[in-house]
Amino acid sequence: MPLTVEEIAGIHAYWRAANYLSVGQIYLRNNPLLRRPLTVDDIKPRLLGHFGTTPGLNFVYVHLNRIIRARRLSMLLITGPGHGAPGILANTFLEGSYSETYPNIQQDADGLKLFFKQFSWPYGIPSHCAANVPGSINEGGELGYSLVHAYGAAFDNPNLIVPCIVGDGEAETGTLATSWHSNKFLNPVTDGTVLPILHLNGYKIANPTVLARIPQEELEQLFRGYGYTPYTVEGDDPEVMHRKMAETLDRIFDHITAIRADAASQYPPQRPAWPMLILRTPKGWTAPHMVDGKQVEGTWRSHQVPLDEVRSNPEHLTLLEEWLRSYKPEELFDNRGCPVPQLLKIAPKGDLRMSVNPSANGGELLKPLVLPDFRDYAVKCNVPCDTKEVSATKILGDYLRDVIRYNAGNRNFRIFGPDETASNRLQDIYQATPKQWEGELLPVDENLAADGRVLEVLSENLCQGWLEGYLLTGRHGFFSCYEAFIHIIDSMFNQHAKWLKACKELPWRKPIASLTYLLSSHVWRQDHNGFSHQDPGFIDHVANKQSEVTRIYFPPDANCLLSVGDHCLRSRNYINLIIAGKQPTHTYLNMDEAVRHCTEGLGIWAWASTCAPEEKPDVILACAGDVPTMEALAAVTVLRKWAPALKIRFVNIVDLFTLETPGEHPHGIDDENFERIFDQESPVVMAFHGYPTVVHKLTYKRRNHASFHVHGFRGEGTTTTPFDMTVLNEIDRFSLALDCVRYALPEDYDRVRQLHSEKMQEHKLYVAEHGEDMPEVRDWKWVAN
Repeated sequence: MPLTVEEIAGIHAYWRAANYLSVGQIYLRNNPLLRRPLTVDDIKPRLLGHFGTTPGLNFVYVHLNRIIRARRLSMLLITGPGHGAPGILANTFLEGSYSETYPNIQQDADGLKLFFKQFSWPYGIPSHCAANVPGSINEGGELGYSLVHAYGAAFDNPNLIVPCIVGDGEAETGTLATSWHSNKFLNPVTDGTVLPILHLNGYKIANPTVLARIPQEELEQLFRGYGYTPYTVEGDDPEVMHRKMAETLDRIFDHITAIRADAASQYPPQRPAWPMLILRTPKGWTAPHMVDGKQVEGTWRSHQVPLDEVRSNPEHLTLLEEWLRSYKPEELFDNRGCPVPQLLKIAPKGDLRMSVNPSANGGELLKPLVLPDFRDYAVKCNVPCDTKEVSATKILGDYLRDVIRYNAGNRNFRIFGPDETASNRLQDIYQATPKQWEGELLPVDENLAADGRVLEVLSENLCQGWLEGYLLTGRHGFFSCYEAFIHIIDSMFNQHAKWLKACKELPWRKPIASLTYLLSSHVWRQDHNGFSHQDPGFIDHVANKQSEVTRIYFPPDANCLLSVGDHCLRSRNYINLIIAGKQPTHTYLNMDEAVRHCTEGLGIWAWASTCAPEEKPDVILACAGDVPTMEALAAVTVLRKWAPALKIRFVNIVDLFTLETPGEHPHGIDDENFERIFDQESPVVMAFHGYPTVVHKLTYKRRNHASFHVHGFRGEGTTTTPFDMTVLNEIDRFSLALDCVRYALPEDYDRVRQLHSEKMQEHKLYVAEHGEDMPEVRDWKWVAN
């Protein structure tokens, strides 16, 4: 039914109140209710904020509130416009949820003053929707991720509606542009509903936006081509716009209801053309139209602070006061500074408020995974390398298959990956679930269905964003990817790491499931792909982040990978990075040994050493990573021939952060234990999976740091044999053995260097002739001395 005059008046009053609170946050620190004329002392010394999109956000918010009240919908709003927090904060204040979350800021004049002052203020709150904003799961400071987060939140949430406001500037980013395709993966029966709202106000910081400047017909064709049904609301007259918006949202939600009813009556459900809304409003709507003889409202000049000389220019101060008084705050707040009863009626009550939707604080909804006993999947190992080589990730895939089975009824666990689940040897997962696919199916297709627990799309950005949205709303997930291409989501990882760190400082944000990466098809096993697939630099990226949230693991064999994988799925509020190769390799530890080793994070392998653990070694041969472990073990067998008298202590590292001091990382071991393992005087030759500088960075505070000589990836790569990759980067067994002699037996160095040179020549000639590694390398197996 059309809105009555009274309903329009109420919605318009609420919108005015939200706009007033938005402007007040940007400009005011005193005089929050304008009980006297503004003075310079009322104005913040630094003017920071983003008003350009705020009226549009407020407009959408109040109209979504009407729909929620009318239809009693569970709705989680995600906003993309980066610095649009004044609008979202204004609405949380009006709804009362802000005062519930932060009791020192109540709905009165004193609370309003604190609310204004804290915005973009030292030790206050930022100008984007950070973790401290109730109802937010999207950081907003970096554009591009709103829509993909919305779809991640909607998966397995059939009763949840997720409106997502996409700014037209954000729409130009790569991740957002790809996110429109997420509708091809949304099941209309088992998943929730995403309502994209493309807000076109025409400008970015200083330039027009692409989508706002193409013809309307072309714009609608674009979104029909993406598989949506576009609806449009356009204008600048508030009364007319309120009527248009209410009528259009009613049509949209009738459309959504019809889609879900049709889908429930058929199987498999057909992919619908979900509705989306195109909203056109002026940039800086309701701001001063002209400032200093130049148009502001409707132009890029309103993007951030339309009046930037308020403290020094009396004309600007007058314009600001006129602007604030144009919202008629005396009609919106009583003498105590409380919103008038008319406003309080507009917002939904209780959990129906978008700012307290349970999905916006996913830890409140989180249920632990039901996990099988990972020990049941152990690879038999009586002594190192006594069984057939196995793919560690294949064994993990068996475990993950049953994680899916055990949690099928809960529908709270998914696996994400860019078309590489089977490539990374996790294909046994498909015994428990297909991949979710809502598009056309052909007879030749395999493992595709309308309802599956695996989401694959050839976009690491979508996989990361979907998983973040899924985790942030209280579920569990796992991300498998090629090592070299995980870099594509570096910036998304940054934002999630910062979000988690911020959440740890907010007691009302309950812990969520950790984001766990498995990087396989790694740098040391890319013999048919070459240099393009060779880069372990994501390790550096993770190692640079806050120690409260990051963990890096290098399980050397299948049993260790099972132990690490189970631990990561049980963890909370972390980002776990696991690196493990998919190619068949040796098993070194039985399951009990693997659990103990992974729990400690690092340790001496006495069986691989040539001296007793308590005996002072001539050299310590350390390693982290599956290929580095194999090459380091092989180096021990080489040294038995080249330098049989050398006393070697062998150390393997699973948890990379054990190398750091406890003051820098909670997993760091104390100096006493570090020196017990690595000694204070013996040289350490280390084979490391990634760039050597990572190890030096982590150990630089250790007293024996100067003794570390790290071999790792040096940026050398080509299409070649597996062993030749290690040779090119000098992490091979012969180069490790040579370095052990260099630092521990310098008197034998010239002799051993000749042996090394001969072996390198032999290797290169053999590889060039046969196209594969020498039999002694290819068929190497650990044999006890």
